[in-house]
Amino acid sequence: MKKLITTLVLVVSAAVTYVQAESSNIATLRDNTALNEQKKTTAIPKVINSDIKQKRSYPMQPPIIPHTTRNYEVTLNSNKCMSCHSRQRTEESQAPMVSVTHYMDREGNFLAEISPRRYFCNQCHVNQFDTKPEVENTFVDMHTQTKQNAKAK
Repeated sequence: MKKLITTLVLVVSAAVTYVQAESSNIATLRDNTALNEQKKTTAIPKVINSDIKQKRSYPMQPPIIPHTTRNYEVTLNSNKCMSCHSRQRTEESQAPMVSVTHYMDREGNFLAEISPRRYFCNQCHVNQFDTKPEVENTFVDMHTQTKQNAKAK
């Protein structure tokens, strides 16, 4: 009997929460599309594929990938990125070598190969897409902000 009452309380609570959410126009991932409808999908934006380095907005920002990485395999056994960006391949590929920090272990010791904790490149590095911002953005990079602060003094 207690299980039945507990279940009923949970169901009623969920129903009340759903009704409140529907009536108050809360922003959701479905963008207020009814559950029995499918929202029209938008086209996936194109990756900027210029091979031109992008300006960084703050110190220690990982560089943005300036080319497409579609079909790049990065698994435990293979890392397509390193076929151009490893120490041994940069002369031939003319791609920048990954930072020396990627060849260090947690204790700061240098390794012969890329560190396992830096192996999965797209954990930090991302492609740049050719798209307009979804929301208004007033971001000012650190260099510009420093200059504005110095002028204000």
